[in-house]
Amino acid sequence: MTEWRHSRWGDLATLEYGKSLRGYQNAAGQYPVFGTNGPIGHGPKPLCEHPGVIIGRKGAYRGVHYSDRPFWVIDTAFYLEPKADIDLKWAYYELLTHDINAMDSGSAIPSTSRAAFYALPVRVPPLDEQRRIAHTLGGLDDKIDLNRRMNHTLESIARAIFKSWFVDFDPVRKKMVGGEVGLPPSLAALFPGSLTESVIGESPVGWVTSCLGDVAAQIRESVKPEDILPGTPYFGLEHLPKRSIALSDWRFADEVASNKSQFAVGDILFGKLRPYFHKVGPPPIAGVCSTDIVVVRPHSRELFAFTLGHMSSEAFVDSASAHSSGTRMPRTNWKDMAQYPLVVPPASLLRAYDDVVRPLIGLIWSGATGSRLLARVRNALIPELLAGSRGQLLEAPATNRQGEAC
Repeated sequence: MTEWRHSRWGDLATLEYGKSLRGYQNAAGQYPVFGTNGPIGHGPKPLCEHPGVIIGRKGAYRGVHYSDRPFWVIDTAFYLEPKADIDLKWAYYELLTHDINAMDSGSAIPSTSRAAFYALPVRVPPLDEQRRIAHTLGGLDDKIDLNRRMNHTLESIARAIFKSWFVDFDPVRKKMVGGEVGLPPSLAALFPGSLTESVIGESPVGWVTSCLGDVAAQIRESVKPEDILPGTPYFGLEHLPKRSIALSDWRFADEVASNKSQFAVGDILFGKLRPYFHKVGPPPIAGVCSTDIVVVRPHSRELFAFTLGHMSSEAFVDSASAHSSGTRMPRTNWKDMAQYPLVVPPASLLRAYDDVVRPLIGLIWSGATGSRLLARVRNALIPELLAGSRGQLLEAPATNRQGEAC
């Protein structure tokens, strides 16, 4: 610890502006693209040629993020370019101890002040100790990332089954040509052997043409701040990940200042503000959420996985976006969402699908809550390992009775 030196972030690195980029949302490029709140897509080339730190520049919720490979940053964020010999993973963890959102430039849109960032005091350990700190904390992050990738795989499996059974009607089409359905006989028997024309196109014989409002309902259970119990989980839009149903991030509602919406396990949360962000998922716990989130409850247990499959699909999100009102802050609403057309299979097939997919959702919940616990452990370790990086850092070092520096 005696070798740690006092400095300011402006002596260690610069904040470089990101640049606009088109098509990153649907691109299949090898380089991750970051915005003010984290990864938002992929692109064909990097803006930063090395692994590094991304710092949110614009928006009410600006974060600090790390990329372990070259990356692109859009113009709502900065990236860190070292001026000194530092370990960038250590830099990432050190910056997590600061409130980036408090470094406001005072502009109309909340923006990170570069001057405030450069003035941040920091206590810098020797490079080998930086690497040890980064390695210790990185081990926890690696486990969190493993959970994330496993959840992505589980989600992909669930989406593939849903699309095959209820969008493409693969088992029905295979029966029509006399081919193998590829399912256990008891399950294959639940699918009809022909399609018929309906008002929304081809659909399996015996299935009912319907809409989302016939299988689920919006739950409007408003609760005042003074009636919310301490420790109640709270989900804001910022806590819902894009294009993932794994909800692992939330805070507690102890300090909320306005009415919130209640939800239960088994409900589905859908971000109605800017629905094209594709924020939808089933919460693993009961709690309250922002009124910019629609709480949807399937009419029965066997409709849960089926409803979630539709609401988390690209087709549904595109429909919700198309029916949004407002230019700068487009919002959808339940009245329009409820009109989304779909075909409903018999209850026996709904139950069979729920039996297949619900365990996958359970594993996703387990991975998400496990990641949350690991993140809490990591966050508790960060200030311990970076002890001395906050406080009166720029004062002269203390001396002993002989006047020697301690």
